[in-house]
Amino acid sequence: MVVRREEERTTVDRYSGRVRVNHWVTAISLILLAISGAALFHPSLFFLSSLFGSGSNTRMLHPWIGVVLLASFAILFIQMVRHNFWTKADTHWMRHIGDVMSGHEENLPEVGKYNGGQKIIFWLMTLLILVLFATGIVIWYEYFGTTFTIEQQRFGHILHALAAIAMLLVVIVHIYAAFYVRGTLNAMTEGKVTGGWAFRHHRLWLRREARKGVIDERQVPPRRLGPNAPAE
Repeated sequence: MVVRREEERTTVDRYSGRVRVNHWVTAISLILLAISGAALFHPSLFFLSSLFGSGSNTRMLHPWIGVVLLASFAILFIQMVRHNFWTKADTHWMRHIGDVMSGHEENLPEVGKYNGGQKIIFWLMTLLILVLFATGIVIWYEYFGTTFTIEQQRFGHILHALAAIAMLLVVIVHIYAAFYVRGTLNAMTEGKVTGGWAFRHHRLWLRREARKGVIDERQVPPRRLGPNAPAE
């Protein structure tokens, strides 16, 4: 991680270019899967198949986009999993979720690179992508139509649809949080955040990097953080 001075502000590197590219491949895959899946889910939404050329194209592309999603998220999982194991600080953070929503973050414990909410989103997405892929195999008639029974395929359809709805809700929460916490989008668009943002939201992560000697301690924001203190 690198800290830089840019026009009288401190910026902290948070994500490398490789992580950001992989994140957006995953995000685009999820969007395409949601649109194509909706087109196949109900006749009233079939008009969405025109975005893929036709209904047959939609049916053909949908599972292959799922393969791309699995591959891209697998790489993302490897890149991020070490930062997403649960700690006591995360349990404490979740108990103060009301302070998070009201903006009283001075009452929260210091957390690492990800807080408890982000970790829950990470593991829910991991679980749901695995369920979606497994059930997708069951209902991928072109290649596995004779592998599973009719009853298994029916159950696969139901579970696939439920997992897709759950994934949509998780993604909505993820997007909302990215907009709700000002400065978060910069992490995945520019790869960096301000020093104030890092100190306010992921102070333990910032301190750990400082102890590695990667950060000049003189550039880390002051230790006191009042409720009206600016987050740069």
